[in-house]
Amino acid sequence: MAELLKPGRPSACFWPVDKLLLAYFGITTAIVLWRWSALPDAPLLLALHLIAVGLLIFEAKVPNRTSWLFRNWYPVAYVAFCYKEMATLIPAVWHLRAGPSTAGHFSAAHFNADLWLASLDYRIWRTNPTVWIERFHTPALTELLQVVYALFIPAALLVAILLWRQRRYADFQYYGFLIAFGFLVSYLGYLMVPARGPRFLLKSAQHFPLSGLWLFEHLQNTLDRLESDHFDCFPSGHTELAILAWWSSRMLSKSLFLFYFAYTLLLIFATVYLRYHYSVDVLAGMLVALLLIVSTPVLYTKLSKGAR
Repeated sequence: MAELLKPGRPSACFWPVDKLLLAYFGITTAIVLWRWSALPDAPLLLALHLIAVGLLIFEAKVPNRTSWLFRNWYPVAYVAFCYKEMATLIPAVWHLRAGPSTAGHFSAAHFNADLWLASLDYRIWRTNPTVWIERFHTPALTELLQVVYALFIPAALLVAILLWRQRRYADFQYYGFLIAFGFLVSYLGYLMVPARGPRFLLKSAQHFPLSGLWLFEHLQNTLDRLESDHFDCFPSGHTELAILAWWSSRMLSKSLFLFYFAYTLLLIFATVYLRYHYSVDVLAGMLVALLLIVSTPVLYTKLSKGAR
């Protein structure tokens, strides 16, 4: 694929990732306006949307010294913002109430999606996977899998960093689009199926709490703080994005591709073992990843028209 922008040769046009994020912000801004009275900080949220969109348009239409770095890397910050605002948008859309993520104080309405996902799991396996998988529990395995789970974002970013260092800007920009697309699709999934996960719904069904060695509790608590009160269970974004990163790592080397394959298998196992996800979340994440791998090249080519 042709490079959309090179250092020293600004291009005053929208890239595919720009169009993707502008469309997504259009959807979420419409939600903010729709649920204005239910959002505690609706004016601030709308202002942040307008600032983000305005900055994107400025950098695209008025190339300057900051355009090169901004336009290649801004999706990292924008996608992170889009994730954080889901903690506000989802409760407003679904009239949900959630307390601190570690306390488990949720309204009865919250558990509708969780009950549906848990029942699907039970129909498939005739048991609750997070309970059945307890037989493999050891502190060492728990420690390893929590580290693997916590490295999800660095693993996704590593492919981008390596492509950037090799100055493979066309591949870098495509990968950035694919990963941003993957995250945003998962956010829309959270919006449609607001669930917290088996750690909360099935807590009383588990026979014992997970235990690790040294880092387990610290990593789990850190992730809980970062994820705030998110309803981010379905589909499994960890599964989806890990598969996308694994598939994309083949652009770099065969050895890295094999490393990411092993990492992805461990991560998928970790999502259920650590009680973050139902198995149907994982299956949905796999399906979304497959659909994106197949469809993104066509979509990217169409969105690239006029971007060179």
